[in-house]
Amino acid sequence: MKKLLSYPLTVIFYFFFFLTLLIFHPIQWISLKLGGYKAHKKSVDIFNFFLLRCLNLLGTRIIVENKHNIPLERPCIFVANHQGVYDIPPIIWYLRNHHPKFVSKKELGKGIPSISFNLRHGGSVLIDRKNRRESLLKMAKFAKYLKETNRSAVIFPEGTRSRTGQPKKFAASGMQMLFKQMPNALVVPITINNCWQLLKNGSFPLTTGVKLHMKVHEPIEINTSDPESLVALVERTIITDIR
Repeated sequence: MKKLLSYPLTVIFYFFFFLTLLIFHPIQWISLKLGGYKAHKKSVDIFNFFLLRCLNLLGTRIIVENKHNIPLERPCIFVANHQGVYDIPPIIWYLRNHHPKFVSKKELGKGIPSISFNLRHGGSVLIDRKNRRESLLKMAKFAKYLKETNRSAVIFPEGTRSRTGQPKKFAASGMQMLFKQMPNALVVPITINNCWQLLKNGSFPLTTGVKLHMKVHEPIEINTSDPESLVALVERTIITDIR
């Protein structure tokens, strides 16, 4: 019965999901042109709030566990495992006061209404994973921007999403670059669970009744003298809570 119900619910979800993308694309453009960064960010926050409501149409419950009072006066480097595209709206909405900006592959910078626009104009960085030198230069420039604006980075060091929930090996170079360039930032590990289940049957039908869980771990001070150990600690902290 649940599988049968997932077909019409998936159709309803996709209708409202893509409608939200189309509606908020011009809203973002107008907000940026007339109100600058502040208005644009507000539109992105509201956009992601509605994306979460779209997920609720599938019976998805979103649980965020954050017992830590993360200071707003310091930039953060949020490091998370990656289980799918639906990881992202909870991060943007629930961490919105930290102005999260994403390290994303360049392919996402075009062709997707609202999402591509935000990646290009909202402060995120788009990198070519095949060009390591250029990527590291962009990461250094990105870190400088975050320091100057007191905004925060979000990085998925697995590089691509896990289709089974099992974490992939973390790539260290991007994290180490941010650690080196942002020694006064806080590193905040995030563990995401069950998001992969939404797509376990493919893109159609989506799984209904998923309990998406996001756990925000205790912030860690950056130790630039031993970045390898810090990367290992962050990876271990995230993976330990993957269920």
